[in-house]
Amino acid sequence: MKGRKLHFIAIGGAGMSGLALVAKSLGAEVTGSDRAESSYMERLRAAGIEPKLGHDAQQVPPDAEVVVSTAIPEDNLELMRARERGQTVIHRGELLAELCSLRRLLAVAGTHGKTTTTAMCAWALRAIGADPSFFLGGELPGAGPDGEPANAGWGEGDWLIAEADESDASFLKLRPEIAVVTNLELDHHSRWSSLTELAEAFAAFSAPASGLVCGADVQMPGQEGQRVVRFALEPSGGAPAQEAELIATDIRVEPEGGSRFRARGAGIDAEVDLRVPGRHNIANALAALGGLSLAGVDAEGCAKALVDFPGVARRLELKGKHNGARIYDDYAHHPTEVSATIEAARELGPRRVIAAFQPHLYSRTKALAPELGAALAEADEVAVLDVYPAREQPVGPLAGISGLMVAAEAADHAGGGRVWWLPTAEQAVQALGPRLREGDLLITIGAGDIHRLAEALVDEEVDD
Repeated sequence: MKGRKLHFIAIGGAGMSGLALVAKSLGAEVTGSDRAESSYMERLRAAGIEPKLGHDAQQVPPDAEVVVSTAIPEDNLELMRARERGQTVIHRGELLAELCSLRRLLAVAGTHGKTTTTAMCAWALRAIGADPSFFLGGELPGAGPDGEPANAGWGEGDWLIAEADESDASFLKLRPEIAVVTNLELDHHSRWSSLTELAEAFAAFSAPASGLVCGADVQMPGQEGQRVVRFALEPSGGAPAQEAELIATDIRVEPEGGSRFRARGAGIDAEVDLRVPGRHNIANALAALGGLSLAGVDAEGCAKALVDFPGVARRLELKGKHNGARIYDDYAHHPTEVSATIEAARELGPRRVIAAFQPHLYSRTKALAPELGAALAEADEVAVLDVYPAREQPVGPLAGISGLMVAAEAADHAGGGRVWWLPTAEQAVQALGPRLREGDLLITIGAGDIHRLAEALVDEEVDD
């Protein structure tokens, strides 16, 4: 990276900011811009990078390589200027792959849980002194050089732990030594036409790896000579166990949140304590431990280190209280994730669970409104906001799509339970705030900016 100039368009996102920070630490001259402030912008400034607010063609250094993501449209002013000049334009996936090639790579992919699983791997390796490099799609508390949250870091150890993103197929640029696939469901409908096409892409992602870890219910055949470890949770109620090399047994859900279980198989036999609640996080921990075991590190030491794993920002994150009710926030945006989030919230023992959901993307809302409504109806009360559009517009085949579709489906599944259609965060604050009481738990859910609703409701800070 030394001597290179890199200009990042939309530098304030989780993935782009991490790449910028590492490139800067390795000697590159880094500039960038974004349309709005974010917590990641604070990290960039602390590292000596001064991102510009707003996109302007004049901000592009003429001698820089320009880094973009799939979300950047061709009519972006800065991208247009770079193309007019004939500057090199690099997709973020290409830059990630370039950096990952400098270390032994453990890459974590999957429809759900990949950020948390990646963070668990990085946290555990740090705890045993392995000093890994890492790239996350979220912020891990305590992972920065001074104990601040961080989404990326460059260590001195052999291993690099990277979250592998299937949303735009950029994970196919990676060449992992160890591949982890947490699970597999169709989520990004604008990119993948079918589950079969997606499964083929995951198989291609994992093909270069000497070791593959995947859920026992994921149809990943493995390659010739590839070590494959499948993981599963021991079922309750006497159901037959799935065929798996790594199993979580003796699962005990703790009343104050979190869980205890025993991880057995794949060279591991260890008791694991987790602070983060939910059976889905037990699965994430198994996936992480399976990958670390194949990497040849002290997997049992890593298992013990997970007792201090704090979770990732926006993954069942406690924000504070309102009128004595606890306010949480979660990034879930797919029906399976929404259901798992509500189930985990119930493990915390509230009087009522109130879910406030913001659908993410018109294409996903169109494809999954019935399933999203059914998942939300598992809460005691539901509020649905309008769609967070991200890079999409409600035109053409997406015309007429709105969050009201999800609210209607939730009402159909709620059995008479209260369902609110509250298109804006302001309306949601006014409607939900007065209803909250001691013992309630309200969780804001979605991949957009619904976390601002949680922050607006908080009137009392609490310790997690």
